[in-house]
Amino acid sequence: MTLLASREGSGSGTARLCEVAAEVSGTSGAGFMLLSDDLARGSLCSTGGLATYLDDLQYTLGEGPAVDAHRNGKVVFEPDLDSPSLPRWTVLAPLAVRAGVRGIFGFPVRIGAVRLGALTLYRDRSGPLDDNHYADALIMADVAARTIVDLQSNTPQSGVALKLEGGANFHFVVHQAAGMTSVQLQITITEALIRLRGHAFRTDQSIDEVARAVVGRHLRLDASDGR
Repeated sequence: MTLLASREGSGSGTARLCEVAAEVSGTSGAGFMLLSDDLARGSLCSTGGLATYLDDLQYTLGEGPAVDAHRNGKVVFEPDLDSPSLPRWTVLAPLAVRAGVRGIFGFPVRIGAVRLGALTLYRDRSGPLDDNHYADALIMADVAARTIVDLQSNTPQSGVALKLEGGANFHFVVHQAAGMTSVQLQITITEALIRLRGHAFRTDQSIDEVARAVVGRHLRLDASDGR
């Protein structure tokens, strides 16, 4: 809490959460991802660089430690992504390794039964978290959960986004595109998000690029796209 309150570091507001999470966990970077219905909804903050890239990968692909930690409510460890004991994230893993990620960890962000998202930590070297770093990462996941709830409970709905936006990326254009696709194809918003992600993966684009094309009316998904 002393670190969070200090003025040291480049981040402010929610961005400071990620800086401190990486610092106290002894990792190279951190990102807090907001999820609901097992789908990524956006990034609360990241430390930039590879951390932002990992959040974007998980958001576009719908797989990774944050997604698994959120879905299962358990901490996810992969201390050696280049030579894992349990092969998983068949698309994300090779891309992350190529970018320089060697160890990656996901911590659920929740209060009781209320699931809010997950904290992703990464290292540029392989190896597990020690006990102290593990304990501090758990604390930071709890701090993030309480920060989100406090901001939502103490701020009028119209002001919540302004307080959270510092350092955040909520992919507003993606949600706008999902709404348009939902209306066009008469499907749910969740299914529309899945189809946008499927199209992004199939065409080797980021989901934001696909969404901008949809919103700009340069692309219209058909009934089978993204499945």
